[in-house]
Amino acid sequence: MALDGYFLSKLKDELLIRAVGTKIDKVQQPSKDEILLTLRHRTGSEKLLICVRADAPRVHFTAQSAQNPTQPPMFCMLLRKYLTGAKITDVRQIGLDRLLFFDLDATTEIGDKTTLQLCVETMGTYSNLILIAADGKIIDAAKRIDFAASSVRQILPGLPYELPQQQGKLNLETETADAVAQAIFAKGNKLLSSAALQTVQGISPLIAREIAYRCTGSDETVAALTDAQRGNLLAVLQQMKQALHRDPACYMVLDDTGAPKEIASMHIYQYDGVFKGKDYAGASALLDDFYRERDRATRLSQRGHELFKTLHTLTERTSRRLTVQKEELRKSADRDKYKLWGELITANLHTLQKGSSTYTVENYYDNMAPLTIRVDPALDPLQNANRFYKEYRKAKTAEEVLTERIARGETELQYFDTVLDALSRADTEQELFAIRLELSEGGYLRKKSGKKQPRQKPLPPIECRSGDGYRILVGRNNAQNDLLSLKTANKRDWWFHTQQSPGSHVILETVDGEASDQAMEEAAMLAAYYSKAKDSSLVPVDYTRVKQLKKPVGAKPGKVIYHEYYTMIVTPDKEKCEAMRV
Repeated sequence: MALDGYFLSKLKDELLIRAVGTKIDKVQQPSKDEILLTLRHRTGSEKLLICVRADAPRVHFTAQSAQNPTQPPMFCMLLRKYLTGAKITDVRQIGLDRLLFFDLDATTEIGDKTTLQLCVETMGTYSNLILIAADGKIIDAAKRIDFAASSVRQILPGLPYELPQQQGKLNLETETADAVAQAIFAKGNKLLSSAALQTVQGISPLIAREIAYRCTGSDETVAALTDAQRGNLLAVLQQMKQALHRDPACYMVLDDTGAPKEIASMHIYQYDGVFKGKDYAGASALLDDFYRERDRATRLSQRGHELFKTLHTLTERTSRRLTVQKEELRKSADRDKYKLWGELITANLHTLQKGSSTYTVENYYDNMAPLTIRVDPALDPLQNANRFYKEYRKAKTAEEVLTERIARGETELQYFDTVLDALSRADTEQELFAIRLELSEGGYLRKKSGKKQPRQKPLPPIECRSGDGYRILVGRNNAQNDLLSLKTANKRDWWFHTQQSPGSHVILETVDGEASDQAMEEAAMLAAYYSKAKDSSLVPVDYTRVKQLKKPVGAKPGKVIYHEYYTMIVTPDKEKCEAMRV
């Protein structure tokens, strides 16, 4: 996936409409490579996200909130100094290159008027956010590039800002479609997609492949193109040229699980029959949806790495221990032979002698058939009999202990699975803190010593509304599940949980003990969606009255039992479930 210059031109058109004329009210830096600007206009405010992370460079309006560090970074403080109160007067793009410039009218500390430029370079590894003064010199940048990092182009405070080196590609804005097509035809020994990528400014490999697909149905060498296919290329380029600044629609490709895979500035046909897609009316809405899941997973991976590692270690260790214990239990099941041997030796003490390595006795449990027993020659017959009785008692005790330990180990494995499920859905620092605290109180995670950890305000349950207005609450983790199901919910409310699968406790609040069929079905869908089975279909969900729930003595957090219940089969629908959130 790449945010190419062609896509960026659509973003620029959107920013010209929504950002020009606004004032920068707040500057925040949620992470190292992200800046969040709050833009205020006459009717309210909007949030503009600028990200220069190598794997996700972009700029767009966002509806998402982000947590800020306790102490703002130095670059954030510098931007606040220069940008707070500044007015955006224009948004410019250099051709169809991956550069956006925000022109700003600002005021210095002593009240003098000045102009600034905020340059967003969305160029993969070289992405950067650069603040430029009125004289064209760099004030500072999110990523400083010195001579050791690059001998070609340095980005340092005080140096003049220079544009990145141009690649000599043709711009569809200023060139005719025929001129661009002729330049592509000149690369006869290359595949059409490669020739387009090397010729047309501002397109990504995905768009280059789409051009080839629309022209040939696959990807042929330029020299092998038929006259009809050459005509198709000219038509496609003409269509792309006409769509610039006229058609704001964008497109998202979804993989076979429904997860975002690619974004594009045009409808993508090359994946038809393999992946699905979704059209968007604007670039910001698409980018906000696309990166919400990706960024959440990235932040979770970074902040929750320790927890994931701990849980996987605990799971593997418990699984290995269970394997050993089950093998020992299997061996202890053969303990009755020791009791038999002890009895037979005791019954034949008068015929057995010390010093023999085996005793042959008549087994009166098996029609007096002879039975040879291997013994310790250093012991007399009575001592050997007592040794076998001791082995029998030891194996019997082991069975009782092992049975209890195996049950406890299997309960722990189920518990770790529920914590992993909650961790996989955590998208805020408070949720990670709650999970970390839960593991610490359970003795699975060592409590941090030294500096006292700041208190975290607990998050409320996820609140949703059914289509007909019933309130539905979803627990975020095991501790909250217990609180929600056993303390908060009314005894006449309905409780939902996936059958035989870890997930959230879901409470449907009733009105005088009653709820609509629609609300019941949507609550069941939420239970399936907020569980390990969220990507499955036909998920069985148990539901019962809250009054039926019981907490076993000594049970792990999130564990409840119930005997009277019903089961509903539902298929989670991501869009419907997200739409229900308040």
